[in-house]
Amino acid sequence: MIVKSELEKLGLSEYSIELGMVEVLETPAIEQLERLKRNLLKFGLELLDDKKSILISRIKSAIIDMVHYRDELPVMKYSDYLAEKLGYDYKYLSNMFSEVKGITLQKYIILHKIEKVKELLLYQQLNLTEIAYKLHYSSVAHLSNQFKKVTGLSPSFYKKMKENRTQNLENI
Repeated sequence: MIVKSELEKLGLSEYSIELGMVEVLETPAIEQLERLKRNLLKFGLELLDDKKSILISRIKSAIIDMVHYRDELPVMKYSDYLAEKLGYDYKYLSNMFSEVKGITLQKYIILHKIEKVKELLLYQQLNLTEIAYKLHYSSVAHLSNQFKKVTGLSPSFYKKMKENRTQNLENI
């Protein structure tokens, strides 16, 4: 809504907005772009205009959408999903992502999956087996090992920690 409002203030009416991306159909003047950059920064948003940054942003948006905003993860391999969704060879996407972000694409996906596991453990009535199935882990042991590698805690200890913290807050 912020981006839409700022585009309209600048008199740019032909655009399409998707998660993390805006495509302006008319070519804005340099001063319009500068004003847009300044106005978006006030809201903590950044205008990316170089091709690498835009592609990295699209990769991140696709992963966040895939892991956090879908009821089910894609059945196909993540590499195939990203290549198809973004229209680039996965190896190219992976190499560029690693070069720019300093982390592998696979590790970035794992970090987001673990964040989703935390969310499901804390706010849903799913057990670990159901979560492993929902997020396409080969087993509960695989999920638990990955969770511990990323957080330093077992999933059950993490959930118990949250429950204890909630109880302590209720007792205050």
